[in-house]
Amino acid sequence: MKLALGLYRHQLDSDHYRFARQCGCTHLVIHLVDYFKSSRTNRPGDQPLGDDSGWGLAGDPDTLWTVEEIRAICDGAAAEGLEIAAIENFDPAHWHDILLDGPQRAKHVENVKSIIRAIGEAGVPVLGYNFSIAGVAGRIKGPFARGGAEAVGMDGPNDVPIPNGMAWNMVVNPNAPAGVLPSATHEQLWDRFSRFLNDVLPVAEESGVILALHPDDPPMPFVRQQPRLVYQPSLYQRVVEVNPSPNNQFELCVGTLAETTEGHFHEAVESYAAQNRIGYVHLRNVRGTVPNYRETFIDEGEVDVFRILRSLHKHNYQGVIIPDHAPQMTCDAPWHAGMAFALGYLKAAIQSITESTH
Repeated sequence: MKLALGLYRHQLDSDHYRFARQCGCTHLVIHLVDYFKSSRTNRPGDQPLGDDSGWGLAGDPDTLWTVEEIRAICDGAAAEGLEIAAIENFDPAHWHDILLDGPQRAKHVENVKSIIRAIGEAGVPVLGYNFSIAGVAGRIKGPFARGGAEAVGMDGPNDVPIPNGMAWNMVVNPNAPAGVLPSATHEQLWDRFSRFLNDVLPVAEESGVILALHPDDPPMPFVRQQPRLVYQPSLYQRVVEVNPSPNNQFELCVGTLAETTEGHFHEAVESYAAQNRIGYVHLRNVRGTVPNYRETFIDEGEVDVFRILRSLHKHNYQGVIIPDHAPQMTCDAPWHAGMAFALGYLKAAIQSITESTH
């Protein structure tokens, strides 16, 4: 098990790389989508939250990520002693009609194939993604963690329909006509997902890239009147059944699984670790389940962090673990302090478990 830090697009610089190394990380999970540049409410340095208008404008639909720009990021991280373990999330501008089953679907499938090839050629082994029409929506912030530290939570469902021109919580067409997206069904979403996987997994296999699916966050059956794919731990098994390729894996977000109403998330982690289906791990802590939960410090919620790590170690998990979110601490550098606490706790926990078995 390797310790890593997740960094947003605006954090891909030498100062953040050095911070990661100082906290004991050897790897990074990076975002190339910019969720902050045009959002009305997202604050740089914090995790994106946004309002019903989403996370702002998606990227350039005609400009895909290149091998050269990915390699440049890898080289910058390597200069500070870090490896890029994964890239997280496609830009909605490049693939939204796969999610919506829209008229550009065929073009967007080719976009994804090109992106996978570029990532593989640049030497990044994993691409994490969310197959979700609504994306991350409906969350709130407040003084929810110990000592009144600001954290994320949820207070009831979000049923506000998505306006035309939005997908995955970002604006993909600012000139879209008035109106809202029609609601899909769960079976329609699973059909879209199955066709997507079967179209792109052969390219992932050829390129040496693992596709790692994140569970729906927040894990509600519907968000903004759109269905969700993996909103219970058991639904990950259906993902394997769609296509058994070894490159079809999970971006195992333990905090999201802990927010589900089905429960049994500790057992689910054990099951998926035993199947060698984990591309990489998000590990945070929470209290409560949807639609009412609160994120907490890594040591104070309902996730038994040591039990999760023991399950991963038992099944010889060799990938990275990142604290995907952390409460903001009261100081001049709230994000840095929160992440440093989470990373220190995880580093000590990993060391305790791995050394106790030798």
